Amino acid sequence: MSLEDSVYSARINGHPATAAELIPLAFAGFAHFTAMQIRNGTVKGLDLHLARLRNASMEFLGRALPDEQIRSYVKSAIDDGPDDQSLTVTVFSRSGEFTAESMDVEPAVLVRTGAPSNGPRGPLRLSAVDHERPLASIKHVGEAGKTYYLHQAVREGFDDAAFVDRRGRLSEATIWNLVFWDGEAAIWPRAAILNGTMMGIIQRQLDRLGIPQRHEEITFERLEGLSGAAVMNSWTPGIAVTAIASNVIPEAKPFMSLLHKAYEAEPANFL
Repeated sequence: MSLEDSVYSARINGHPATAAELIPLAFAGFAHFTAMQIRNGTVKGLDLHLARLRNASMEFLGRALPDEQIRSYVKSAIDDGPDDQSLTVTVFSRSGEFTAESMDVEPAVLVRTGAPSNGPRGPLRLSAVDHERPLASIKHVGEAGKTYYLHQAVREGFDDAAFVDRRGRLSEATIWNLVFWDGEAAIWPRAAILNGTMMGIIQRQLDRLGIPQRHEEITFERLEGLSGAAVMNSWTPGIAVTAIASNVIPEAKPFMSLLHKAYEAEPANFL
């Protein structure tokens, strides 16, 4: 077994998952999750991950597990794996989907691990597609559109895709939050989006660094007056975006450095 193979594991409620337990999840589309990168056995923004799971469980399943229970499942996977790994926590109902029996039930938790990732190097050029994710504020499974539009973007010569809502506002990208720069302030799109855990980390650390931030409706016309753009997710605090559709955006290297500095300032948590 290679070192990379040894990273992969799947546990349900803290115990190694059996094939019989995993088979019903193979094509299941009703669940929510959070993804994180483990480095040196630690995770950043743990409070944000726990809050995401708690809130989404109440919204999807009508019940949420105690934070300490989720922590124990994550800790078990980290302790049994390498110091650096990717880790995803998925919360689901054992009653499945397409049934009222999945309402107001005790959630089950799948923790799976894989090889660590830092994301692409960038800079990235994004296509722009008219798309609004359903239940955008929840990180849920079964969203074929994200991969579909990524594939379409690559076929068109782009690296990935950004979404434009019905009001002509840029909201987010396929698996990324968007952030923009005007030379002094970080600007977050005002639209229906998933508030990412990395986004939350960066926002609170930029506050501590005294960097101005605001939310604004970002249209194609607004892009003309901006000095930089980036995407971020659990892989990375910032990858430069140098084009959205036909709109060219400067590669703001000082802004990228600032985003990475903000992430480095976030304390890491041992479980």
